[in-house]
Amino acid sequence: MSNIGKQPISIPEGVEVSRKDDNIFVKGKLGELNQEFKSDIQISINDNEVVVARNSDEKIQRELHGLTRVLIANMVEGVSQGFQKELNLVGVGYTADASKGNFLLLNVGYSHPIYFEKPEGITIETPNANTIIIKGINKQEVGQVAANIRELRKPEPYKGKGIKYSNEYIRKKAGKSIGVVGA
Repeated sequence: MSNIGKQPISIPEGVEVSRKDDNIFVKGKLGELNQEFKSDIQISINDNEVVVARNSDEKIQRELHGLTRVLIANMVEGVSQGFQKELNLVGVGYTADASKGNFLLLNVGYSHPIYFEKPEGITIETPNANTIIIKGINKQEVGQVAANIRELRKPEPYKGKGIKYSNEYIRKKAGKSIGVVGA
């Protein structure tokens, strides 16, 4: 049996989990999320915990068991605490400004500024010109927005310039070495 899948999900104070057919609804202080799950997986909601179980040992059942448990746990954590990703801009003149209405203004070495539209349900903050903090209740959306912003200027391996995650390590390559010609 899946070690992750068999662990119960504790429901914190102020979070309400309900089920209607194959849909799970999670409501908390930060918002509300819902997700549809396969009916093959058994989801039982008790007073203060959610337990996920499977009907058989088929391959698809084993695959969905842990996944379903983790998705529900992420929904519970998202509506109670929320998720955040932090990006850092590395490079001379690289700046970010989230105070431009519904857009994130990025100057990342191109001849023009980039206006990144903020998705609904996601909050983007810039505590300083070189840091971007993305917050939201849906872990998938927060991660996807962070990946989309990073994709605008990935860190390059020679000087490390670009947009990187705060916990990301860039392995730098040695530049071209000048050899002695005709010696």
